[in-house]
Amino acid sequence: MRELDRIDTPSPARPALAIVGPGRLGTALAGALRAGGLTLAGPFGREVPPHRAEAVLLCVPDAQIAAAAAAVAPGPLVGHCSGATGLDALAGHEAFSLHPLMTVPAGGQPQFAGAGAAVAGSTPRALAFAHDLAARLGLRATAVADADRAAYHAAAAIASNFLVTLEGAAERLAATAGVERALLAPLVRASVENWARLGAGPALTGPIARGDAATVARQRAAVGERTPELLPLFDALADATRTLAAAA
Repeated sequence: MRELDRIDTPSPARPALAIVGPGRLGTALAGALRAGGLTLAGPFGREVPPHRAEAVLLCVPDAQIAAAAAAVAPGPLVGHCSGATGLDALAGHEAFSLHPLMTVPAGGQPQFAGAGAAVAGSTPRALAFAHDLAARLGLRATAVADADRAAYHAAAAIASNFLVTLEGAAERLAATAGVERALLAPLVRASVENWARLGAGPALTGPIARGDAATVARQRAAVGERTPELLPLFDALADATRTLAAAA
């Protein structure tokens, strides 16, 4: 990356933000922020042309954040979009971070409005800038300290990534009974909405919540016969569900 020019004097033509990283997130954020009225440049790739921006937002993989930040000359605010990375990766800059709690799939247009976001800032000005970006995107921002980033990001992974893995397992088992994924989708949506509205304990239904051990045993036998590779997952989830049911 080439260094971004340092700005010594403001200019009416100066963009408020330059985005580095033309991947899914950088492209999606650029479009949404422009729609929110922000003047920005990019998203740029590895060869970043000199740009006079008030701030630079790095939408790059976590392992590349420090190198990308080092390529930005001192002057503008510098931020990243990582959920698990602290502000120390942006050493030498007045730093901020903005991590939207929203999945950005390939070929899809994420709906940022109404989603959550984790923000941080090394100075009050940097934190205020992160909050402003979140507001323009319609995100509900909350400050997350560096010491809490790994736990926060793990929670997000369980809520999103692991959920998709779990539904993939359900899809595979259902296929052995001739049941399509589309028939499971309304059940999944209702379960998530119940959890969001009521919390985990009150939202829990099914044979474990009812104490129907015989039905659970038949389920386990079917999993072992048809998709034996899923049996450890089934057992771990059944144990965790028993714990949740007991607490509820």
